[in-house]
Amino acid sequence: MRDVSPPSIPSDHLVRIRRARSSLDGLSVGDAFGERFAGAHNAARLAARELPPGPWETTDDTEMALSIVEVLDRFGRIEQDALADRFARRYAADPGRGYEGAAHGILRAIGEGMPWREIASEPFDGTSATGKGAAMRAGPLGAYFADDYQRVVEEARASAEVTHPHPEGHAAAIAVAIASACAWRTRKHTSGHDLLETVLRHTPRGATADGIAQALTIPDDATVAEAVRTLGNGAGRTAPEPVPFALWCASRHLHDYVEAMWTTVSGPGDRDTTCAIVGSIVVMSGGPRCLPDAWFALREPLGNRVPDSYHMTLVTGSSVRPPKA
Repeated sequence: MRDVSPPSIPSDHLVRIRRARSSLDGLSVGDAFGERFAGAHNAARLAARELPPGPWETTDDTEMALSIVEVLDRFGRIEQDALADRFARRYAADPGRGYEGAAHGILRAIGEGMPWREIASEPFDGTSATGKGAAMRAGPLGAYFADDYQRVVEEARASAEVTHPHPEGHAAAIAVAIASACAWRTRKHTSGHDLLETVLRHTPRGATADGIAQALTIPDDATVAEAVRTLGNGAGRTAPEPVPFALWCASRHLHDYVEAMWTTVSGPGDRDTTCAIVGSIVVMSGGPRCLPDAWFALREPLGNRVPDSYHMTLVTGSSVRPPKA
């Protein structure tokens, strides 16, 4: 049973929430970028590396990550009841943001007042247990708790439990959160191989961890197509495919947001989710200035989707980044 004692806001909360928000920026731009390349009709633009026209709308990946950051901002931890409430409120405000499968049933039921602990375990369409939804939103959480890997594991698991009861859903969230934390902790002083090894050490055993172990064996000169053949690409709804592939893409371009995005989006599948995961990690390693101003400006403002005041200090209105030196 998770401790439900009153939260203690860390003394460096504002520093932590700024890191989480930076990861959210990388995530949301990646999400919106990847979504623009959904469908075969975008093949020519992808081959030419031509940026789509704006505005770039975000998906449920960003909606759920916003909820993570909101709850962290209020409590300094994952308070599960509050997180379930935020997920449900955001879903009700805009259910057409690309939510898949079981998410509709889970979030609608929570919004109607049913306990999330009962609802999350219901297999609405048989895919809820190991879904990738817990992973796509976990990057900002790793950024907030980046100084403590064990805390990252605990909070990532708590965030996943609200919608994903299966251990693979938890493992996927832990893997992405640890990658985000490691990317920030080591910044310019780590390699992609080191990052994957760190993630693997902290990811519970299972299919997701097995995929990360496979990612470590892929040769440095491998193509995206070869990586997809080895790892899968997230075309299905379960976590063990998109998370290892996304982590492999991030590991290849830890300090180059643009190259990381083009690499990730070239792998067919759930492009908005893989790009969201990669964006939330690479911006931690490369720093907020690695996210191009032009891309940031193309992403739709986030503030118009905050349905009510929730003790927010930093995630209301359109994100504003510090000017470049």
